[in-house]
Amino acid sequence: MTTSKRVAEKKVAKFEKNITKRGVLQNQRGNKGLEPIHIFLVLFAVLFIGSFIFQVVRMALHGGLLPR
Repeated sequence: MTTSKRVAEKKVAKFEKNITKRGVLQNQRGNKGLEPIHIFLVLFAVLFIGSFIFQVVRMALHGGLLPR
């Protein structure tokens, strides 16, 4: 059974189209903005840094590491 020229050209075109698309990633997530994990990490960082600054100020005002 022989393959016609038209069918062979169609297969080649399909193959070449696939080759040009290979490796190209489409944006599957879309533009959702901030995800909950990002919000959680930002809040945790703000809480951690704020607590650190509060402790440093408290130590500076009360003079040292030992509680009174």
